[in-house]
Amino acid sequence: MRETDPVPSRGIERGTERGAALLTVLMLVAIIAVMAGAALEKLRLSTRLAGNAATGEQARAYALAAETMALTRISNLLGPSPTRVTLAGGWSNTPFGLPVPGGFATARVRDGANCFNLNSLVRMTEPGVYMTQREVRPQFVRLMRLLDVPVQVAEQVAAGTADWIDTDQDQQQMGAEDGAYLGRETPYRTAGTLMTDPSELRAVLGMTPEIYARLRPWICTLPIAKPSPINVNTLLPEQAVLLAMMYPDTLSIGNAQQALLRRPVQGYAEIGQMQTSLSLLGASTIAPGAEATVVSKWFTLDIDVTLGRTQMQERALIDANRVPAQLVSRQWGEPS
Repeated sequence: MRETDPVPSRGIERGTERGAALLTVLMLVAIIAVMAGAALEKLRLSTRLAGNAATGEQARAYALAAETMALTRISNLLGPSPTRVTLAGGWSNTPFGLPVPGGFATARVRDGANCFNLNSLVRMTEPGVYMTQREVRPQFVRLMRLLDVPVQVAEQVAAGTADWIDTDQDQQQMGAEDGAYLGRETPYRTAGTLMTDPSELRAVLGMTPEIYARLRPWICTLPIAKPSPINVNTLLPEQAVLLAMMYPDTLSIGNAQQALLRRPVQGYAEIGQMQTSLSLLGASTIAPGAEATVVSKWFTLDIDVTLGRTQMQERALIDANRVPAQLVSRQWGEPS
């Protein structure tokens, strides 16, 4: 008997081949779809990034316009030869707006020298060379004591800050030079130059996050290696600690606040008038290394710009030692 050809098995093989081909096609379609989705996502992300970059640049342009307006306002406030600067007119920390299509921008100007200038702990002997200015240290210690920082810690921080800025390696008593930092788990060196931002203080030996949080509202880093006079006409009552800082233990924060509340509406014409007022409260003469004035020479500018979902903050320092005033530094983002 003759055997027949296995026709049914050939049909099964052909069906299997067709199924495999279909599965391959489906897999290719799925891969192409994933690749297309990824490409579209990258395109969407790139478009969004480009839009955000353009919006960010536009926000910066509005901030620069606000800077120009602020410089003009400060120059007009001071005039050609200012004899005193007061809070009259409500210019201090009062926001003024800038017309912005699709958003808004505000700027605020305030006295930029009503603080303890950390760079006043040294003096420049020649370009790029700084030496500790010992008569200023007690003022910094006094500020920390008024803020309830223990005396020993305050002395250590003040000495360490001066050593951090000066260019030599002569360690002061309770201070710290490179040797004290190179032995740490993460070694580093002192700056040996002026501080550019108060946040540098966090690297000084003896400083803690708690102490820094107390000090931050009252310290600054003006680009000068000398005491910056505090304008007693622009100090607010809540800033009385800065007035008390300039005097020995004869002036408490409470008495300093009373003196600021009793200040004439038009401000003091000269420092002698303020000293007379403080002497009635039992305050002695101003401490060595501390300086007071009735004219402001430095200003801080805060700018906030909002464009759609984009928000930008700028903080700038303005030098008004000469008119017209000039912007000397700017910082984007929130202050540290």
